[in-house]
Amino acid sequence: MKRRILLLSVSAGAGHVRAAQALEAAVSTLAGDGREVEALHLDVMDYVPSSFRRIYADFYLRLITRHPQLWGMLYRITDDSRPEALTQRMRRTIERLNTRRLRAAIAQFAPDAIVCTHFLPAEMLARQIRKGRIHAPVWLQVTDFDLHRMWVIPEMTGYLAASPEIAQRMRAVGLPATRVHTTGIPVMPAFSGPHDRRSLSTGIGLDPDRPAYLVMGGGAGVGGLDKLADALLSTANGFQLVVLAGRNAAMLERLRDLAASRYPDRLFPQGYTPHVDRLMACCDLAITKPGGLTTSECLAMGLPMIVNAPIPGQEERNADYLMEQGAAWKAIDAVSLAWRIGQLQAQPARLAAMAASARAIGRPHAAREVIHTVLNQLDGA
Repeated sequence: MKRRILLLSVSAGAGHVRAAQALEAAVSTLAGDGREVEALHLDVMDYVPSSFRRIYADFYLRLITRHPQLWGMLYRITDDSRPEALTQRMRRTIERLNTRRLRAAIAQFAPDAIVCTHFLPAEMLARQIRKGRIHAPVWLQVTDFDLHRMWVIPEMTGYLAASPEIAQRMRAVGLPATRVHTTGIPVMPAFSGPHDRRSLSTGIGLDPDRPAYLVMGGGAGVGGLDKLADALLSTANGFQLVVLAGRNAAMLERLRDLAASRYPDRLFPQGYTPHVDRLMACCDLAITKPGGLTTSECLAMGLPMIVNAPIPGQEERNADYLMEQGAAWKAIDAVSLAWRIGQLQAQPARLAAMAASARAIGRPHAAREVIHTVLNQLDGA
């Protein structure tokens, strides 16, 4: 029997979408398992009015970028709010009124199961379940190493936890233990595959026999990736720096100018690439913001991290988890970052231990595990 799985994400930040894309990719690998499965991935923000999208997604992105401390305060307040509180009931009503088109798209696809990588569609579907309008099992995938109260939605068929601790937190707040599954956070299959470091390194000009560090995300409080790269390379010797500028063309150009003028054999700027796994395979350490998906990708590759500039709230708790597990250190600015890099250069055994810890808690096959868990429930296994 062909199964249809609907994947619902929300483009408020990239992580929720990437998790759904990883699940979609996992479905495509099931042909060898003898199961016929069709997956459809929908971004909820494509099915709401533009005014709601500006408030919900765009405002969130501006808030965490310009006023992170205010976001941290809101994160704590909403985590402490009871579901029956007036503000929470009003929020759910506004969400429900703005997602009618999404309900029509769900009905058209007629899924056998639904997996949500954000709490917004899960909350909306919970009401439909209570009213008897949705009969397909609905699963909720948590995408951080934290459990915020908004993810605690009782009507779900199953809850997919990022770690054993988050699974325990789910049970502690009253979610049925039989519905809680520790799968990890879904990452693309490429992060689980074998990589030839030597050939990948030489392909982008790196010396595979010298240490290489990958910089992703923000500038650690020094105004940008180019300033961060200059600060690091001017204070320490011997290592190479791969800097991922993403879609920021102006930043990429500044990095290239810096590489050509001052660090031709040590700085390797990279623009947007769908193959971040290949860059990770070339490097001994990642310097990154502690988003749930990015850090899960690093863990899947066994790549230790120095995390910087965490957003108050979920990213701070992600950073805490990674440090507690021994897979990461934290730097508060460029000075502490350079010092930590120097410490790890001087203590290669310590860096190796961090890599081992990353591999120990990494879940490179989390996406397949999620899909198998959902299918087994459908098949009554």
